[in-house]
Amino acid sequence: MPELWIAIVQKADSSDLFDELDAALQSGSSEKRLAMLRQVTDLFLNEADRLDEEQIGVFDIVLVQLIERIELRTLMEISERLAPVANAPVDLTVKLAGHSEIGIARPILKNSSRLTTADLVAIAKTKSHGHLLAISERSQVETAVTDVLLDRGNPAVVLSVASNSGAQFSENGFAALLNAAESDDTLAEKTGLRLDLPLNVLQQLLLRATEAVRSRLLSRIPPEFQEQMRQALSIATKAVDRESRKPRDFRCAKASVSLLRAKGDLHEITRREFARNRKHEETAVALSLLSSTSLEIIKPLMNSPMDDGLLIPCKVADCGWETVSAILSTKLPSGAAPRAGHEKLKMEFAKLSKANAQRLLRFWQVREASAKSA
Repeated sequence: MPELWIAIVQKADSSDLFDELDAALQSGSSEKRLAMLRQVTDLFLNEADRLDEEQIGVFDIVLVQLIERIELRTLMEISERLAPVANAPVDLTVKLAGHSEIGIARPILKNSSRLTTADLVAIAKTKSHGHLLAISERSQVETAVTDVLLDRGNPAVVLSVASNSGAQFSENGFAALLNAAESDDTLAEKTGLRLDLPLNVLQQLLLRATEAVRSRLLSRIPPEFQEQMRQALSIATKAVDRESRKPRDFRCAKASVSLLRAKGDLHEITRREFARNRKHEETAVALSLLSSTSLEIIKPLMNSPMDDGLLIPCKVADCGWETVSAILSTKLPSGAAPRAGHEKLKMEFAKLSKANAQRLLRFWQVREASAKSA
């Protein structure tokens, strides 16, 4: 059917072509359809350098129709052949990339430059870990994509994207890596070797890492960076030591914050500035007063490695998320990246009702009173 191939390349008005294609598909055997798919694919690959986008669009529609009736093994072959083609048909590329069979999707996900960031994000949000792993191996991975990979991916996906020098990370992405690396020495090592790792994240990573990981990192990085890494560890260690040794004067804080409240000056912006200026005691006392909760309940929440508990008094105290975020940051060393799951906490806080938060606080207060009387 040589006239069919000529029409694909030359015809802008392709309605007759599609009628002819449909008739061939309806009447032809599976062998004929397979032969047609291979012929169209071969023609496209042979002519790709000479085709404009309009002509590629015609190929796109024809090929999308043809693959609906083709066995998986052949689709894998088509995917392998089209993946490296810079001007591959767009709809066909996206369709193959989103295929549930990872053997079909992988070549496109890993190698095709036709996929946009939006395409990759959509697939990463809905498809399997196999799909996520293939995306993590692309030569370039933008921050919007890595955020999803880190959020949804299993340990293999996280390790893969951390090992990919072409992957870019947002502030939240680095925080997620830092959090995951705390319980995974291999990931900690891969993360520590990234050249784009911000200094504050490197400091936290070294501080939390095992001695074995620190030694391996120092032995593997170029000599010119070893002293910088030692200095980063020293700075982080001293900062945490200073923070832990800092005396906590809640009595003075309680007096000053209570006076602000009595004058009607304990506004949202005041509480937020307490947190941003790392005034730990004033922040804790303000939460205690505005949530009508014992300071003995607030103190452990402020020092806990878990962040979700602090959402409760913050909700009762009518804090906005900007203030909550600032309060959570006081639990970390100065300049540290937010912990992984920061966006999830934001959603949890939005869903939490004040009534439910008040009930939880009452329960904690009753439990505390019972413990004291026991």
